Amino acid sequence: MNSQVIVVGGGLAGLSAAHTLLERGASVLLLDKNSFLGGNSTKATSGINGAGTQPQQDLGIRDSAKIFFEDTKASAKDLARDDLIKVLTGRSGDAVTWLQEKFALDLSKVARLGGHSQPRTHRGDAQFPGMVITYAQLERLEDLAESSPERVQIKKKAHVTSLLTEGQGEAKKVIGVEYKDSKGETHKAYGPVILATGGYAADFTESSFIKQYRPELYDLPTTNGDHSTGDGHKMAINIGSRAIDMEKIQVHPTGLVDPKDPDAKVKFLAAEALRGVGGLLLDNQGQRFCDELGRRDYVTGEIWKNGKAILNGKASTEIEWHCKHYVGRGLMKRFESGEALAKEIGIKPEVLKKTFDNYNKIAEKKNDPFGKKFFHNLPLKMDDFFHVAIMTPVLHYTMGGLEIDPASRVIGQTGKAIPGLFAGGEVAGGVHGANRLGGSSLLGCVVFGRVCGDSAASYLLQTRATERLGNVAGHLLETKVRINPNTATVNLEFSWAGQQAGSAPSSSTSGPSTSSPAASSSSPAAPAPLPAADASKAHTPAASAGAPEKKGGQYTKEEVAKHNKKDDCWVIVDGQVLDVTSFLAEHPGGEKAILLYAGKDATEEFNMLHDPKVIPRYAPDSVIGTLKQ
Repeated sequence: MNSQVIVVGGGLAGLSAAHTLLERGASVLLLDKNSFLGGNSTKATSGINGAGTQPQQDLGIRDSAKIFFEDTKASAKDLARDDLIKVLTGRSGDAVTWLQEKFALDLSKVARLGGHSQPRTHRGDAQFPGMVITYAQLERLEDLAESSPERVQIKKKAHVTSLLTEGQGEAKKVIGVEYKDSKGETHKAYGPVILATGGYAADFTESSFIKQYRPELYDLPTTNGDHSTGDGHKMAINIGSRAIDMEKIQVHPTGLVDPKDPDAKVKFLAAEALRGVGGLLLDNQGQRFCDELGRRDYVTGEIWKNGKAILNGKASTEIEWHCKHYVGRGLMKRFESGEALAKEIGIKPEVLKKTFDNYNKIAEKKNDPFGKKFFHNLPLKMDDFFHVAIMTPVLHYTMGGLEIDPASRVIGQTGKAIPGLFAGGEVAGGVHGANRLGGSSLLGCVVFGRVCGDSAASYLLQTRATERLGNVAGHLLETKVRINPNTATVNLEFSWAGQQAGSAPSSSTSGPSTSSPAASSSSPAAPAPLPAADASKAHTPAASAGAPEKKGGQYTKEEVAKHNKKDDCWVIVDGQVLDVTSFLAEHPGGEKAILLYAGKDATEEFNMLHDPKVIPRYAPDSVIGTLKQ
């Protein structure tokens, strides 16, 4: 019997589901239409929420699942679903602990984001938390696919096109998927299905849900990768799944505008942490216009006609890594004084000084006209350095999705769960209601990914038990006892299903022992346990991912600089020369992120974002030589 569960989507929700399934003894087939796993989860910049965690306790933060529940319910407004919010918030502390203990992740820093009454958004010292959290799980799963292929299969460039079902009406159940591989060949795979396919905030086709439900947002830029096209929603709806809150599309207030390409359809997201550490939002006259720590929908409503984020020296230092990254991408500028900043905005220095002085007084007296309650990294002074970025609202997250119950089972048109179909992460609707709090995207992926894994494993176990009972029923033993008092004998007649009865006379009621076919036949073997080392260690590269083989000769910086175009792109990383021309289209962060450094040394930027083993693991063929000193 099949012990496989199919996970569609290799972002954080799918990965969390996969690891949970393995913990519960199931086998995993993970399918993703991209050439790399990770999805939008790798782009998350602020962190993961958790209430009642050890890091909070260490920092003296008094928080609880109940307080987090109330904050989330307030954000969700009239579309709040208490049953789902209880799961999200009630399991949030365990989610953070699981990441820390199973994947050895540093989540010791805790910040307060907009809409939260307590600091509860966790991250570590470096890099984007979404990337760190997702890649820890991704690399572990890829290692397991190598060491335990009988338990884990990963198929990339596998585009799932439909769900396979059997039965009709309330008897309909999902039994597998149909997908196309990189060659365009069609395959079928069987087993319960977990949909972790993400949202639809980058679907700009004529049939997109954005155009159908929120046409006024169709022309906005997005922070999502081009894979976010609602595939899972469409497949599930096609077999009778319910969709809810589809018009609830979150517009994030702070997408970063590239001054060199202001009309780009895809924008890079400014981490909510920029405002969390004390960043101000100023309009073109150098005036504040909102509570910078308000909920996303509120800040978005205020920022449409305005839009510069200002961080002073203290705030810049607290979130130094982000500032360096944004400056490196050309999305943020540094100014060495308030006077230089005023000149950039186009106002007189005394106007900016007055804004700073007013804000310092407001923070001291806690009487902000916009209702702001928390103030950080003050005072603001003109003789400081500043980081500045132009902001614009961007499509960011889709709260609408497939209706699920607290066990992540997808609900059908009848109002009942569709057997064999589960959903977690952004594809699942109703979790966040009308508005999602910052830091709850990664949390939703981990919590409901794990709920999916638990529920699918339980469903699989029940299915296998039912199949076993059916098999046993085909071999049931019927025993007839005939007693003849005249001869003082007992006659036992045994009959198996489909066989003639046979008799065995006996002088007593204790006849010979008989072993049934059901007892003697071997039951389906339990899945082999995962290697102990893989189940306990922090993420490490696969055995085959050693240092890349050095190819070719040596190249000077001048020679590398000649290869600076999209159709001929070289970069330098840690003294190695890479030809990444053929890799551009597959880069998870988009080709633009690499083209910024075409013909240049990208070492600092690369090491800010990536682990050293990324090149040997994912792009070993790109290395063509070394840099000549």
